[in-house]
Amino acid sequence: MKTRLQTSLGQQLVMTPQLRQAIRLLQMSSVELDAELAEAVETNPLLDWDDTAEALPGDAPAEPGTGPDDSAPDAFAHDEGQAPSPQADDDWAPAEVDWSGGGSGGSFDDDDLGSAAERVAEPETLADHLLWQLHLSPLSARDRSIGAALIDALEDDGYLREPLSGIAETLLPAIHAGDDEILTVLHQIQRFDPVGIGARSLGECLQLQLDVLPADTPALALARVIAGGPLERLPRSGVAGIAHELKQPMADVEAAVALLRSLDPRPGTQIAPFSQDTYVVPDVVIWRQNGIWRAALASHAGPKVVIHRGYEQMIRHCGEADAGYLKAQLQEARWLLKGLEARGETLLRVVHSLLHQQAGFLEFGAQALRPLTLREIAGELGLHESTVSRAIARKHVRTPRGTIPLRAFFASGIDTDGGGEASSTAIQSMIRRLIDDENPRKPLSDAKLADLLKTSGIPVARRTVAKYREAMNISASHERVRIA
Repeated sequence: MKTRLQTSLGQQLVMTPQLRQAIRLLQMSSVELDAELAEAVETNPLLDWDDTAEALPGDAPAEPGTGPDDSAPDAFAHDEGQAPSPQADDDWAPAEVDWSGGGSGGSFDDDDLGSAAERVAEPETLADHLLWQLHLSPLSARDRSIGAALIDALEDDGYLREPLSGIAETLLPAIHAGDDEILTVLHQIQRFDPVGIGARSLGECLQLQLDVLPADTPALALARVIAGGPLERLPRSGVAGIAHELKQPMADVEAAVALLRSLDPRPGTQIAPFSQDTYVVPDVVIWRQNGIWRAALASHAGPKVVIHRGYEQMIRHCGEADAGYLKAQLQEARWLLKGLEARGETLLRVVHSLLHQQAGFLEFGAQALRPLTLREIAGELGLHESTVSRAIARKHVRTPRGTIPLRAFFASGIDTDGGGEASSTAIQSMIRRLIDDENPRKPLSDAKLADLLKTSGIPVARRTVAKYREAMNISASHERVRIA
């Protein structure tokens, strides 16, 4: 063997510190961004809070469930981020939005939201808690990416209600993963704390908690049997009915049910306590002006830090060592402001595209939501799908229909008899409307609902209707007749 020189050609993606920072800022939520800016101001003397920015009057978070304003003409368009005129004849519009690209933005003037320092002290989220465990797990980089996508899809109560096929779609095109591979990673996440996390049903959640109990726990074996099947019939059949079905003594079944009731049916709330009165801070405001849909960044979503001019001027008069330090901090401050500007521009571009694609959803509700994927938005904007995914992650938008997550604008689709597509969300809305209008003494079965949808040009199988019905937490027909 001997040493020799060899030349080869190849391609390699090199991410500069500026690019890494821009990507990290883009995927941050409003709360995370506030914490990031607070830390930057504290550690970098060249950064300072912008005290000159004015708050957006009336821009407090909207309560979910706000009804739409139907007085506008049937016209849909989008604004290029311009602020609405306060003198305009608005159908629904917030007060004047003061957003400029000059590195400053407004902030909420709301006592309920507290100061910037108070917003930094937000409690740890469920996603944070799980991602910390994910990074400590002996998994490959590929499995960690799949795990991060699964954690992002978890609901606040810890359940995974998104199908595995939806998780696979969010990973494209960087990772092509099948259901089996995603399920393997999910089983790893289900071992994380709190126990029961990542379950796809109540039975699975309880099974995961039963698995960690000591083997000599009384009634453990029978509790596993009940959680694996008869559990969903327990409210209707009672303990006596389950005992008869399983041919087990009543006392044994009562002990097993007592064990199940001692478990936590919503383990995610152990980390992030659930509240029906949860309020979120919107990143974008959408309103309708003269029949045209417009969008702008919420006042707090723009950059709220500026370069400290006093320290910047000191660079000319201080020594070489101090000047070198201040110049480095000045460069970092400029990178941060540039990254914040890019974050706002990308977010607005994505929202404008969503306005174009889903104007019917804003006007008519979930029934008019058309099928839409990340790939379509990415293709329209000339962006990578991962960029769009980061832009909508944990972001909310204030609309006349309430404050909703940007992910609500995306939905899978089913081909219709008319040659078009209907989104899964729209189909669920149609199912809910049919059930709301049914005869309470003779509720519609899943098969009958499927037939009614087919007459409307939407061919769906009975089991698909059952899946959508269960996703909306609507009981089966034989249970609804008792409720009526």
